[in-house]
Amino acid sequence: MNTVSNNLSSYPRALHFPNREVKEGPHLLKRLPDGVEEKPYTFFSIKPLTPIIGAEIEGLDLSKPLAKEVQEELNRAFLEWKVLFFRNQAITSEQHLAFAKLWGDLEVHPFYKPASQEQAKEIVQFSRNQKQGGSENVWHADVTFRENPAKASVLRLIEVPPVGGDTLWADMAAAYDNLPESIKKQIEHLKAIHDFTPSFAHLLQPDELKAFQREFPAVEHPIVRTHPETGRKTLFVNSSFTTHVVGLEHSEGEQLLQYLFRQAHVPEYQVRFRWEVNSIAFWDNRATQHYAVSDYYPHIRKAERAAIIGDRPF
Repeated sequence: MNTVSNNLSSYPRALHFPNREVKEGPHLLKRLPDGVEEKPYTFFSIKPLTPIIGAEIEGLDLSKPLAKEVQEELNRAFLEWKVLFFRNQAITSEQHLAFAKLWGDLEVHPFYKPASQEQAKEIVQFSRNQKQGGSENVWHADVTFRENPAKASVLRLIEVPPVGGDTLWADMAAAYDNLPESIKKQIEHLKAIHDFTPSFAHLLQPDELKAFQREFPAVEHPIVRTHPETGRKTLFVNSSFTTHVVGLEHSEGEQLLQYLFRQAHVPEYQVRFRWEVNSIAFWDNRATQHYAVSDYYPHIRKAERAAIIGDRPF
């Protein structure tokens, strides 16, 4: 009887079809940067949801100010896990903003306006009612059409559907790590164009569109971004805002982008979070992409988000 060898030295390999990109076998899953050792957390407990991305934080009340040493340790967890989750946080919009401001100045989104005159301009509300399903169900990083895309975002769920409405995040450092060496070499110095137009032009009248295009012209960002705090290389293209590769003929560049976009789809790089009322997600927009599952229509899903201004990718 023939047996299948358990020798992993042959992995990863093409799955039956050598010319297809599908691979089977282990992935390189590295949570910490090279040279960084695992250390315990002393001010809160942490519950990992996957080996490399996503952890629930227990023992913190975000309605209260964080001591400096607590914030420093939480920032370490943020960099190490890339997405932090907090449950049972019955905080106000003002407390939401105060928490987000601990990590920097907040941006005002150019296309999402406050839900009311009383709401702070830094708060974006996503309110999906019985007539409207969610439209964020595409893998993306926030506002990469800006010269300085968001550093991080803090999202709080106010109302959740009885089932569905999960959000997924993908670790784009892991996505980069597992690229073939030939692809890494190809994209090492390439840049791509990011533009708001494909995603937001439908919200604007023609004269408004021209005005916004003058204010937010398309920008170049490196396809491989170096994280400014951890030093890790991350794949920095997304299907919402990345339009083409600088210096490549369109069909060649589009083929490359489609291949790179698909890297976020690998389950080993992902965490999936089931929301509850007063759950909060705090994610590193420089190192992740996310996808809001739109499977809850006609139920209601209501969320508020604040985003921290980032720096120019390099």
